[in-house]
Amino acid sequence: MQNLTEFAGNATSNRSLSVIIKVCVVIPFFCVFLCCIVVMLHIFASNRQFLDSSRYILFAYMLINDTVQLLFSVLLFLSVMGNVKFAFVYCIPLLLLSTTTFKNTPLILATMSLERYVAIFYPLQRPTAWRSDRIWIIILSLWLISCIFSVIQLSIGGMDLALDILSTPVYCTSTIITKSSPIQAMFHTAVNIFLFTVVSIAILFTYVRILLDTRKMRQDEVSGSKAMHTVLLHGFQLVLCMLAFTHPITESLLGLHSRLLLGDISFFNYFCFILTPRFLSPLIYGFRDQSIRACLGKTFLCCSNKVKPGVRGKQR
Repeated sequence: MQNLTEFAGNATSNRSLSVIIKVCVVIPFFCVFLCCIVVMLHIFASNRQFLDSSRYILFAYMLINDTVQLLFSVLLFLSVMGNVKFAFVYCIPLLLLSTTTFKNTPLILATMSLERYVAIFYPLQRPTAWRSDRIWIIILSLWLISCIFSVIQLSIGGMDLALDILSTPVYCTSTIITKSSPIQAMFHTAVNIFLFTVVSIAILFTYVRILLDTRKMRQDEVSGSKAMHTVLLHGFQLVLCMLAFTHPITESLLGLHSRLLLGDISFFNYFCFILTPRFLSPLIYGFRDQSIRACLGKTFLCCSNKVKPGVRGKQR
């Protein structure tokens, strides 16, 4: 009996330590991401040149979308780590927003690729919807498409009759939906494949077409190099974005070939394939852009100049 008590105590202690480590990894990571996004959005709001460009408006929209997705993702992660349960009716809005913003990211990447295509091939006869003052029409369309996918995923399939959505407490995770109905899991997989295919075709078509036409027009090597780097960047962003769709495969492989607990495997997938790609994708694109990079340099230079006089005053 004493051995059982000691074993239970050790198991509880190990789990508590594991939870603390996971939370201490995720929270600082998210805070750094949030600080970077706030600085970028401040730059967009304070520079008119960005607000007059459809390209930068779409990029700012991607920043906001990924921030909302990560915010709800971290909130759901903390609720699971803290063993917090609440009624399914309150879980639905959280899952709906998290799923919608998650599916929205690849659509934004495809839209940004198409925007570059329109800007290069139709500079003087740009369609109305692609102008900076009308780009909100396309943004709302992306939200509508993502919401439709998410609502269908939450609606199809039979609900567990023993589950009272108004009072039964549950852990708010996506698995309570996909595991409750094979149809929902199948639809989820089909939507992921569809998004990956559509975005891949859009990126390959637009940027390969741009590369071929710039070579025909015998543009300078600098323009060709920038176009090639853009192709590689968007391809890399797509790979980062789609890594999250591979978590069932990685969970199966790690479960078969390692002795890690299921919770540790899920956290590994969450951190590596959901948090990290969403963190890196917008920052890579933002810091690569010369205009944004220049504004970031000025912002940090102004902050350092404001700090230095105070430091000197204390020294005197």
